[in-house]
Amino acid sequence: MSILKSNVPVGLASDHAGYELKQYVKTLLDEMGVAYVDFGTDSTASCDYPDYAHPLAVAVEAGQCYPGIAVCGSGNGINITLNKHQGIRSALCWVEEIAALARQHNDANVCVMPGRFISTDTARAIVTAFLNTVFEGGRHQNRVDKIPVK
Repeated sequence: MSILKSNVPVGLASDHAGYELKQYVKTLLDEMGVAYVDFGTDSTASCDYPDYAHPLAVAVEAGQCYPGIAVCGSGNGINITLNKHQGIRSALCWVEEIAALARQHNDANVCVMPGRFISTDTARAIVTAFLNTVFEGGRHQNRVDKIPVK
C-alpha cells in the first residue's frame, strides 16, 4: 500500500547542501511514475533552507502536495523549520526503519534526509519506505492527537 494520492504531487525542497540528493530523489520519483513539485533550491549556490521549507510546508498543509520530501546538509535545519507549521509532522530520517516508523507511528507527512550523511542507496530505501508505509492509527492516533495545534 502507498500513501501517495493519485491527483496530488509529492512536494520537494532543499537547500544548497541537499540539492544533489534532491536531484537524485527526482530521478527516483520519475522511475516510480510519481509526480512532484520542486520548491527549490535550483543549484548548489549557498542559500537559506527556510526559503524553501516554508513554501513546501504551506503546500502540504493546503493539500496541494502530499507528502513532502526535504533535504539539507544535516537535515536538522529544514526539519526544524518545517515543524514550525501547525499542520506538518516532519521526520528526520537517516535509515529506512526510521522512515517506516515515522509513517507507522507518527503519521509523518514530510520526510527529511541529511544530504551530507547518506548515500543514494540509503536515500532510495528511505523514500521507498516512507512512500509505501501507511499510518497504523489505533494507539498511535491518540498520541498524534495530543500534538498541539493552535
